[in-house]
Amino acid sequence: MRSIWNGAISFGLVSIPIKLVNATENHSISFRQIHTEDGGRIRYRKFCELEDREVTGQEISKGYEDADGTIIPITDEDLAGLPIPTARTIEIVAFVPEDRIDPLQMDAAYYLAAGGAPAAKPYTLLREALKRSNKVAIAKFALRGKERLGMLRVVGDAIAMHGLLWPDEVRAPEGVAPDSSVTVRDKELDLADALMDTLGEVDLEDLHDEYREAVEEVIAAKASGEAPPETPAPERGGKVLDLMAALENSVRAARESRGEEPEEEAEVKRLPQRKTSRSSPKETGGKKSTSTTKKTASGARKSTAKSSQSEKKTTAKKTPAKKAPAKKPATRKRPA
Repeated sequence: MRSIWNGAISFGLVSIPIKLVNATENHSISFRQIHTEDGGRIRYRKFCELEDREVTGQEISKGYEDADGTIIPITDEDLAGLPIPTARTIEIVAFVPEDRIDPLQMDAAYYLAAGGAPAAKPYTLLREALKRSNKVAIAKFALRGKERLGMLRVVGDAIAMHGLLWPDEVRAPEGVAPDSSVTVRDKELDLADALMDTLGEVDLEDLHDEYREAVEEVIAAKASGEAPPETPAPERGGKVLDLMAALENSVRAARESRGEEPEEEAEVKRLPQRKTSRSSPKETGGKKSTSTTKKTASGARKSTAKSSQSEKKTTAKKTPAKKAPAKKPATRKRPA
């Protein structure tokens, strides 16, 4: 690994010589701009506005443009001589629990390599102190023309440093969340938990960049004169009209994709429709409302039903039930 910065870690009165090494690498496929007609490369040339001629890289330096358009030249010597202690030093200012750091502040990551044999002992001391305390170190350092904030933590047997954004560089999430109040039912949360449990965890080593692989296949096919592979059309899901049904189907599909036997299908309950104020409009001008009329009509129907039932009972009492005809006693013949 090639170092991009050399300096030291300031740990109280302890100074640890280190080298800054990139901890990540970019595997994205880069493209060149070409002329569509003949495939020629498109190049950008740098011209001086005053002399109207192309200049080389050795003739280019930095300059700050003032509000009135005046250019103030700034040299590398000016930046190297800045009166700040972090010019060549990673200055540790505090030790805090790792959960105090908002992931939104995370920036580029670096490895801190010990700068020679004299750095081995203090480097190991800082690493073991971070391990035992279960904390991370917050530090300030200067890199590429600006002072930055960093977080030091242990990765394996090495010390890694994550660049951090300054707190005022992280925007507040205003206007991001839905404005309207939404009520989530316990049944919906239970299904969401079931979906999370079914998807389970994943080994990050198994994940890879499928987009880059697909682009490489297209490049290889076109380089060999073949037609690029066709991309299957993505499945378009319909509009989610029933959240419960969508969650249950997601749980079922996740279990099937993992080779698990689906459990008994639960009955899908439709979400209740919201009642609006238009369902029972009220009339104006002193007239009775529709709801009052309905109540009166229903009350009349109930009283009519009750009166009819009472009439039936009264009739049943007045009309005696028909008795069955009595059997005549059998007559005996007298002897002659």
